[in-house]
Amino acid sequence: MKPTARLLRLALAGGLLAATAALAQDSERSDWLRNPAMGNYKAYAEFKMAHYDAARAVWQTLAEIGNGDALFNLGILAEDGLGEPRDMARAEAFYTSAAAAENFKAQYRLGLLYFAGTQLVRDNEKARLYLTQAAVHGDKDAQDMLARLGQPGAELTPFQQAELLGGSGQHAQAAALYLQLADAGDAGAQTRLAWAYEAGRGVEPDLSEAARRFELAAQAGNAEAQYALAVMLRTGRGRAQDLQKSAQWLDQAAAQGHPAAQAAQASGRAAAE
Repeated sequence: MKPTARLLRLALAGGLLAATAALAQDSERSDWLRNPAMGNYKAYAEFKMAHYDAARAVWQTLAEIGNGDALFNLGILAEDGLGEPRDMARAEAFYTSAAAAENFKAQYRLGLLYFAGTQLVRDNEKARLYLTQAAVHGDKDAQDMLARLGQPGAELTPFQQAELLGGSGQHAQAAALYLQLADAGDAGAQTRLAWAYEAGRGVEPDLSEAARRFELAAQAGNAEAQYALAVMLRTGRGRAQDLQKSAQWLDQAAAQGHPAAQAAQASGRAAAE
């Protein structure tokens, strides 16, 4: 079947997300540069399948044009040693470049790392700078952390304690605390725990458990979890493939302003036209 016909069939069966995913599956370097959303979607799907070399190849291509999401994800691979030796200096460089490209996830991660002062040299000035940048971009976790830091003697919340444990490289302890919070109904902690199971950060990798927890967080309204679940349902990794449900979760994430979900929607519209 020709690519165009295949796209039309998938677009009808599963909506715009299916069209985006079909293009991503058949894409190559020139396509990623022309449509970074497509490239990031492909790389994220490869990451979920633990195909780290394939994911890195896409993100390195997009990093050449300064794509913030790609730079941030390269930082994750370097920090966690996924498919490559763990290298915090390399991770810091990627996060810094991503933060300069206004990626709020990188800004928040740098803020945590500099404040924790374990994996990177502690630097309160840089911590506040990057947390402020993330907060300005609407990151609620960064806003909450800044509020606590602005109150001398204020105790961190359990979620913030877990975040700093992760920022200190104490991933098993962070995962244990996220588990307590997730089981108590904290959707943000549930999402963090799902990421941990997906990447094997402090727990044994378990894609099925990651999907289960993403679904719980998605049902509770967490946009990151909704997007992650949409990709899983599209690729059939961690959950049986279901194009209709995938498109529904993508729509919910996009409606909440999730940047990657909105980009995937825009890419899907262009593909279907």
